[in-house]
Amino acid sequence: MKLIDLHCDTLWKLMDLSGNGDLMKNDGCVSIEAMKKGGTMAQFFACFTYADDYKETGGYDAAWRHVLEMIAYLKEQTRIYADQISLATSCQEMRENAGQGKISAFLTVEEGGVLNGHLDRLEELYRQGVRLMTLMWNYENCIGHPNSRDASVMWQGLKPFGREVVERMNELGMIIDVSHASDGVFRDVLEISRVPVVASHSNCRALCPHPRNLTDDMIRALANTGGIAGLNFYGAFLGNEHASKLEEMAMHVLHMLDVGGSEFPAIGTDFDGFDGIEELDIPDVSQMERLWEALRKKGLSENQLDKIWNGNAERICRQIL
Repeated sequence: MKLIDLHCDTLWKLMDLSGNGDLMKNDGCVSIEAMKKGGTMAQFFACFTYADDYKETGGYDAAWRHVLEMIAYLKEQTRIYADQISLATSCQEMRENAGQGKISAFLTVEEGGVLNGHLDRLEELYRQGVRLMTLMWNYENCIGHPNSRDASVMWQGLKPFGREVVERMNELGMIIDVSHASDGVFRDVLEISRVPVVASHSNCRALCPHPRNLTDDMIRALANTGGIAGLNFYGAFLGNEHASKLEEMAMHVLHMLDVGGSEFPAIGTDFDGFDGIEELDIPDVSQMERLWEALRKKGLSENQLDKIWNGNAERICRQIL
C-alpha cells in the first residue's frame, strides 16, 4: 500500500490554527510519523488561505504573501527532515524519492484568488515548486465562480482571466483542480484544458447531494478526458455532517468505479481541513489501512486498490508534471 493523497490542509492547521508541533509530529491528521505508518508515498500539501481572514488586512494581496510564507515553511520542514521527506515537482522526482525511502511532498495552492488578476503570480508559484492549483474555494474570485446551492451562481463559469489561467497552467505543466468550483467553471475548464483535470477532494453528488460533490455527468466527463477525483473524508460530503464513516467512503468509491471506471478514483482526504466531526473511522493518515480493508471486503481487487491508492494519481503526475 503506497498512498498518494491529493489534498490535505496540514500547513494551514500548523501555521494558522495554532496546531501543536511540526511536520514530524503534531496534533493533526498528517505528520511524517503518521505518513510512515500509513505507507504514504506522496502527500500534496495545500497552501490554503481563508479569504475572510484578510478582508481588513489587504485582501487577496495579503493572502498571496501568506501563501509564499507557507511555501517557505514546507521547504524549511523538508530541509530539517531531509532524510525522511523531500519536495517533488515531477513524477520522476517522486520515484527517485521513493527509491531513497523518502516521502514526497508536493506543493499546491488552494484558492486561486490569490493571483488577484496577476498572471505573473502563477509563474512565480511554478518557480517556487507549486504543481497543482485549486482554482476556487467557496467565494467568487478573479478566476470564476464557486460551488453553490444557488443555481444562478452554480452555472456561472470562468471569467476571461480564468481562461488565461487554465491555458497557462497547461503550458507550464500544472495540474488544474476543479474541487470547490461551480458546475459552470467545471464545464468551461474541461472545454479549454488540453490535458486531464482533477477534482482533488470531491465525492459523488448522487450519494450525497452537496454542491461540492460531482454529478454522474461530471464524473463521466472527467473520466472520459483522463481525469480523476480524490475521495474526500469530510462527513458532510460523504452523507453525515457529524461522522466520517468507512461504509460511506466505500460506497462513494464504488460509485466512482461504477460511473467513471477503474482509472478514475483516487484519494484526497482533506485531512486537517475540516472539524466538527464527532466520529472519525480514520482519524489520521496512519490508519489508512482501514479503508483498504473495507474496500477489499466490498470485492475490490488488489489491482483496483493499487490504482486508487497511487496508480491513477501517478498517471496524472506522469502526464502533466
